[in-house]
Amino acid sequence: MNPVPAALGKNSNSAMANSVELLPIDGVRLAACSAGIYCATRDDIALFAVEAGATVSAVFTRNRFYAAPVAVARKHLQHGPVNYLLVNAGNANAGTGARGIDDAIRVCEAMANRGGCALEAVLPFSTGVIGEYLPVDKICRALPALHDNLADNAWLDCARAIMTTDTLPKSCSVRFAVDAGLVTVTGIAKGAGMIKPDMATMLAFIATDAAVEQPALDCILASAVDQSFNRICVDGDTSTNDACVLVATGKSRAGPVISEGSPVYALLEEQVTEVCVRLAQQIVRDGEGATKFVTIRVDNAQSEAECAAVADAVATSPLVKTALYAADPNWGRILAAIGRSKVRDLEIDRISVYLNEVCIVENGARAKGYTEAKGVAAMQDKEIMIRIDLNKGSASGSYWTCDLSHDYVTINAEYRS
Repeated sequence: MNPVPAALGKNSNSAMANSVELLPIDGVRLAACSAGIYCATRDDIALFAVEAGATVSAVFTRNRFYAAPVAVARKHLQHGPVNYLLVNAGNANAGTGARGIDDAIRVCEAMANRGGCALEAVLPFSTGVIGEYLPVDKICRALPALHDNLADNAWLDCARAIMTTDTLPKSCSVRFAVDAGLVTVTGIAKGAGMIKPDMATMLAFIATDAAVEQPALDCILASAVDQSFNRICVDGDTSTNDACVLVATGKSRAGPVISEGSPVYALLEEQVTEVCVRLAQQIVRDGEGATKFVTIRVDNAQSEAECAAVADAVATSPLVKTALYAADPNWGRILAAIGRSKVRDLEIDRISVYLNEVCIVENGARAKGYTEAKGVAAMQDKEIMIRIDLNKGSASGSYWTCDLSHDYVTINAEYRS
């Protein structure tokens, strides 16, 4: 039951990410087109059609000011089978009150009428500017063409259509062998700013042709998100529209339906997690204005919660992130961030900190043999590992962030202009 080679959307800031051929998922068809939401013509709406018999799971933002489509999608998901996922970029439909809910439902009604399904079988998703009303008429006018052009090979088109400040589409596929055949997992995501653990700030749509019971699918998605999208940070802001959807079509016929106790469960969870991690890392690599990809590894903590608390404090520190951008090994900023993390019984004199392989702090103080030149050399790298050893337990965890540059300020200062 070993994974076999497949077309992989590996995290990259190069043009290669645009040329990846994603593996189709039997039972899912997609399409993208322009609804005219943006001033410049570009694809800004995407549709996923899910065949009958599929199971669908989703997790959403924990931001209490959640957007109208989040409220509607959560409600519709409770009603049973899902036939369509409808996504628009350019408008978040957040902060729009009762009208926002009505607008999201109107779009779902139009899609349901076109697709011949129940209203609740359509899940809406939106991303873009907050506080502006959804251009319902524009979206509805685009639905016939969108529906007519559904195809199994439009994953990358949809990845581009849901982009906002992204510079690259995020995508990944894996295919692996089980005793009864092959199983495929393909996913796309968007996100570049307002990225913070707690469902990050992103949209992600992942599908597999495996057959999976609903409780098992829910557990797989929750675990995968916790190990991926909840471990990334660009700027410390969590959005109103985050969502991650996992569809299992059951079309692979590679063995019986997967339950939590079945032999293939752990392998599928591992591969779905792999896809989510790659998508999450691509989001960080494409962070608004980012020039460096940073892994924060916390070792020898007493629990995973301690790892998360320390990593979060470092990853969200503007002082640490600007030092990373400037290649300034100002390790006092890292210590200060660790010290303000919500970790009980933090023993400062046991902590060590490394920049790549350079030990900068040992036993809570400047490491013997450390020089500023070594620190500067480590900070020049485009990929940096900050490793923090708490020396108080056996738990470890890795998290991903980026630097904070002048361009981040420019992008967000001009976001609505």
